[in-house]
Amino acid sequence: MIFIKEVSLSYGHKKIFEEISETIGPRDRIALVGSNGSGKTTLLKMLMGDETPGSGTIEKPDYATIGYLPQDGISVLGHSLREEAGKAFADVRSLQEKLDEAEVELGEMEPDTEEFYDLIDLMGAWEEQLSSFEPEKMNARIEKIMMGMGFSLADMDRQLDEFSGGWQMRIALGKLLLQSPSLLILDEPTNHLDVVSQHWLENYLKRYQGSILVISHDRAFLETVTERTLELKMGALNSYKGNYGFYLQESEARKERQRKASVNQKKEIQKEKEFINRFRSNVKKAAMVQSRIKALEKMEIVKPEAEEKKIFFRFPPSPPASQKVVEIEGLRKSYDELEVFSGLDLRIDKGDRIAVVGVNGAGKSTLVRILAGVEPFQDGGRDVGVNTVIGYFAQHQAEELNPENDVLTEVEEVLHDNPDANPRAALGALLFSGNDVFKKTSVLSGGERNRVALAKLLMKPCNFLIMDEPTNHLDIRSKEVLQEALNLFEGTAIIVSHDRAFLDGVVTKVLEVSPNKTRMLTCNVSEYMERLDTEEA
Repeated sequence: MIFIKEVSLSYGHKKIFEEISETIGPRDRIALVGSNGSGKTTLLKMLMGDETPGSGTIEKPDYATIGYLPQDGISVLGHSLREEAGKAFADVRSLQEKLDEAEVELGEMEPDTEEFYDLIDLMGAWEEQLSSFEPEKMNARIEKIMMGMGFSLADMDRQLDEFSGGWQMRIALGKLLLQSPSLLILDEPTNHLDVVSQHWLENYLKRYQGSILVISHDRAFLETVTERTLELKMGALNSYKGNYGFYLQESEARKERQRKASVNQKKEIQKEKEFINRFRSNVKKAAMVQSRIKALEKMEIVKPEAEEKKIFFRFPPSPPASQKVVEIEGLRKSYDELEVFSGLDLRIDKGDRIAVVGVNGAGKSTLVRILAGVEPFQDGGRDVGVNTVIGYFAQHQAEELNPENDVLTEVEEVLHDNPDANPRAALGALLFSGNDVFKKTSVLSGGERNRVALAKLLMKPCNFLIMDEPTNHLDIRSKEVLQEALNLFEGTAIIVSHDRAFLDGVVTKVLEVSPNKTRMLTCNVSEYMERLDTEEA
């Protein structure tokens, strides 16, 4: 369907792509991976026609459409959610025209070619779309998709101005799904989704009629949705016929093969050099010596792949804790007319590892702020255990750094009677080395800001960790390091996150939060999702 043919691109002396080639088929499910700066966003721009290759071509049939969801920044105003979603069906006429053109093109194709069957698949998807354009079906589809995104029926006639940035991104994703483009490009689609909506999206994408290309730091999402992996690395585009887990295994195996090849080549080079030095003065073997010298000069040196820097993260030793960590009884919490909790009871005991899940707006962040003691409430009680020492990572903590501070000053400001704390060492462990610690926080990337916020958490030993979305802006490797640190942490932890793979490796309980009630289940998040499927069935 889409052909990338020997594409090269450079910015000045920096090579982004060097003669990369790939084909995206009509039903491909592709994960696009690579370190920051490897060219992932540039490749997406090329596929959409917003960036031109330095050389080579990207070929796309006229009938193929591309839909793109960026990480953030989409906002629409001025009418209702239902009216905005209905705009996805504005292309009925062009869809019919594409079908007519495709029928003509089909008649000119050889019936035994792969392109012939690809076009038939696309035409089937378009015909299915056209059949859904009847007013009754359009409304049903809009409601189905938008409710999957987490909206309620009552939300359908609300004005768009009432929805926050995260909900605006859900609207944009819902519209894309309603449009059903031939290639759906999703850049971090789970950033603004809760666990329930993410699960719905995974199931929807499994049945999606077109192709999907995903960039995501959510490993569970990638492994559920994708079947191929494209890796951008040092100007090359490497293809793996499997999901992210398969890619990790195969890339490690490739690195090991390169390492062995490098070792063997060094032995061969050493052997040749010894021969040259031994017979350099031997007239009878002069031709042989010269031949080997030339062969060494032409030899392409095998270099093992450089290992990427990895953060090293450990929480300070936990102070001794009492059995009861914190208990809430008869809690009532409301914002004006909106009641979040009424008569809520909850007890957290020493050693608990709890994931807090629920739809957006159910009160997850409100609950953990109350547990942390930073959110007031109207009625009920909060009783903290005798020896409980709380460490709290707020959802927007990374965004609330003082822009006037440099990194080191920002971390030093939270030091309180902790002579063992070492801000420079903590920052070094989190990849802030040398003069990096003197950067202003205002110039940091999202991932760097998150690491500064984690460094601040390291400055105070605690035995009860409360973390609200700690993995935002962290790549998969950094999440795994944080996961390892949490498993080595001796205290109690409660975590709000939508990242299933991250939570599954840490928690043993799930606290489901829904309006006015909670329930605690002994399982991980994947087991909780299976339970939800069973309950729905």
